[in-house]
Amino acid sequence: MIYPDVRLYRAVDYPRMPWRNGGGTTQEVACNPGGCTAAFDWRLSIADVAQEGGFSTFSGYRRIITVLEGQGMQLTVDGCAQAPLGQRQAYAFSGDSSVHCRLVDGPIRDFNLIYAPVRHRARFQWTGGTRPWTFHSAARTVLILNAGQDLSVGVNGVAHAVPGRYDCLHIEGQEGLAEYRLEGAGALDACVIELTPSAD
Repeated sequence: MIYPDVRLYRAVDYPRMPWRNGGGTTQEVACNPGGCTAAFDWRLSIADVAQEGGFSTFSGYRRIITVLEGQGMQLTVDGCAQAPLGQRQAYAFSGDSSVHCRLVDGPIRDFNLIYAPVRHRARFQWTGGTRPWTFHSAARTVLILNAGQDLSVGVNGVAHAVPGRYDCLHIEGQEGLAEYRLEGAGALDACVIELTPSAD
């Protein structure tokens, strides 16, 4: 049996870097094994958006964005205004698009997945509520961002602690269908990302 590589990334260790346009800062949560900020197949990041402005272009990538904190934002994508995004609402768009962000009421913090669709298919969802949540996935890569209180993630019956807010658990190299069970000290508030190679 091949066991997956399970890693915990702590929010206190995420590197912070300024945007090129000075409109905010980004913290890199994780990227594909062997990848880096400059070259990656997929990347997760948390951005603090202090003012309105344009997004950077990521040619050849897809993006999924969601609001973690703040009153929300409204995106204009390739000249078309989108519905305002509140907390835990996800929006997907092309990294090639021209995107402008308008803040609804003050600064926000958002969470981003950027991935190369020629290499990966992605599923991105939030879970909440007071009961444990179980799901099954055959994805090669599973990432779980804890946006709430102490979280425990069971992977085929083996528990892994994700103790801090915005800590992230990365399960890589899972073979076949696996069972995941999320339960917390309080209400669940977690984002689950599943990435499967496009060739599969």
